[in-house]
Amino acid sequence: MKKLNLFLFVNLSIFSFAQEISKERVVNVVSTLASDEMKGRKFGTPENDKSAEYIASEFKKNNLGYCVGDSYLIPFEYKGQKGFNVCGIKKGKSEKSLAYSAHFDHIGTNNKSGDNIYNGADDDASGVATVIGLADYFKEKKTDYSMVFMAFNAEEIGLIGSKALTDNEKLKPVFNNISALFNFEMLATESQFGKNAVFMTGDEFSDFDELINANAVNGLKVHSDPYQGQQLFYRSDNVNFVKKKIIAHSISTVDMNKATHYHAVNDDINIVDAENLTNIINNFAKTIEKLNTKNFAPKYNDKVNFDF
Repeated sequence: MKKLNLFLFVNLSIFSFAQEISKERVVNVVSTLASDEMKGRKFGTPENDKSAEYIASEFKKNNLGYCVGDSYLIPFEYKGQKGFNVCGIKKGKSEKSLAYSAHFDHIGTNNKSGDNIYNGADDDASGVATVIGLADYFKEKKTDYSMVFMAFNAEEIGLIGSKALTDNEKLKPVFNNISALFNFEMLATESQFGKNAVFMTGDEFSDFDELINANAVNGLKVHSDPYQGQQLFYRSDNVNFVKKKIIAHSISTVDMNKATHYHAVNDDINIVDAENLTNIINNFAKTIEKLNTKNFAPKYNDKVNFDF
């Protein structure tokens, strides 16, 4: 009997470990999106389309359903240019869902000699790697909440892609069931709060962070936004969901006082703290795994402004 119990323990331990997202996997996703071949993923370029197709292929590997129609790619137009958002869904026991998002576009290239590519490893290939990592983690899991996975386009030119999605009438049945959206924005570097720590924009407007922290595993901590004066809550893709009165916050590690790589050509794979990013993804996954429709139903308070 002791041998059998040991056998089960070892195999369960191996199985549990195997569920975690590996650092190699995270680096591969970030490196693919932030490669020189993607030329900065600027909206309206072939490389931007290629990035969308890559993310769609990762959603397919995770057996996600389509949010609408027969493709993960959801087209939109802006000023005569066509682009794609990416959206996939995993059904849970409940029709209510949690959503995970990040933007995949960046700002392209410049005309200077030498390194002229804005690779956007932190901004926001790191966020996309988090979304894909969560899809990987939950691929074979049965969850109470359904899950929506989104990669937004055209964030850099004014949050255009996420607005196109939220304004898409065909997606109303999906978005009406979202209980909360985790928007991941720049997670590649260690935050000012240390490793395994993030901050959340707009923390003063809801109990989202308190509920996450109450269920957090392995020391993961969501801190209050240290940059409230910069109004980051209203400057990222979460805001288009806020306008629909959906609980939506951006989660980040970027230290705004040290982020010399922001919109710079050195925002490449070399600035990524892959170990910390991987730990954050896995710890968010394990924390989210504990959430259900009874213990996680965040609400806005009367401080939030929906009309802006």
